[in-house]
Amino acid sequence: MLKENFNDLIYLVVVAEERSFTRAAAKLGVSQSALSHAIRALEERLSVRLLTRTTRSVAPTEAGERLITTLAPLFSEIESELVNVTDSQGKISGNIRITAGEHALTSTLWPLLRPFLQQYPDVHVEVSVDNSLTDIVSGRFDAGVRLGEQVEKDMVAVRIGPDWNMCVVAASSYFDQHGRPETPYDLQHHNCINLRLPTLGGLYNWEFMRDGKEIRVKTQGQLIFNHLASRIDAALSGMGICYVPQDSVAEHLKSGRLVQVLADWCEPFPGYYLYYPSRRQHTSAFTRLIDAVRYRG
Repeated sequence: MLKENFNDLIYLVVVAEERSFTRAAAKLGVSQSALSHAIRALEERLSVRLLTRTTRSVAPTEAGERLITTLAPLFSEIESELVNVTDSQGKISGNIRITAGEHALTSTLWPLLRPFLQQYPDVHVEVSVDNSLTDIVSGRFDAGVRLGEQVEKDMVAVRIGPDWNMCVVAASSYFDQHGRPETPYDLQHHNCINLRLPTLGGLYNWEFMRDGKEIRVKTQGQLIFNHLASRIDAALSGMGICYVPQDSVAEHLKSGRLVQVLADWCEPFPGYYLYYPSRRQHTSAFTRLIDAVRYRG
């Protein structure tokens, strides 16, 4: 039965990972109909339903989840060993999956990945852009990128970028009409462009620090986004004040399209870290990635 089901078991794991027959078929390089037929045949041979299918999504049943939880690490170990065999021949190759937020990717990770991929053309990296605090173990990612304070204690964390800071900005036309806040508390009387937190669903309270004093301000305004570029565009249009990473608006500050306020309250803090499970055995490709992205400033 194992030989007969081996490919079908791999198909099952990939469908469960992708939560979609369409995406799984594309990843596996097979037709969607062939993939669906293989999964149904597996379910018939085992006499148990493994996946629940709807018009919009696919999810494992309880029996399917038990089987997948057992199989996925085993297939991962097999793949790692095959890569290690290739590595022993002097060829660095393999697949690496990383999850990162949009700012972490554009400001820090991508500039480091680009030369790494050019150096190792047989290494394939998949980056999932997600601003939520993704569980990299259940999501079957090799690593994630977060601020150091957000990394869980049981993870290995490698710093990959310099300190950076947030900044409060708006168009000069907004400040001409509404005045400038002198302290963070004054923001409560302004039209602030807010951020919806993807993990908890609430609004981000703007955090400030000066002379060791930390305060959080609950701001209000007409606009709420969960996307960095949209908040910056709204500020450029004079729609209000936004609180964003300073590097993301550096060109606009230089050109005068945006004006910064409350700079004394925006102290720098440690930047991004690549993190990964300490118990996982790493391929040569992943080890070289860690070395390539490590911050040496």
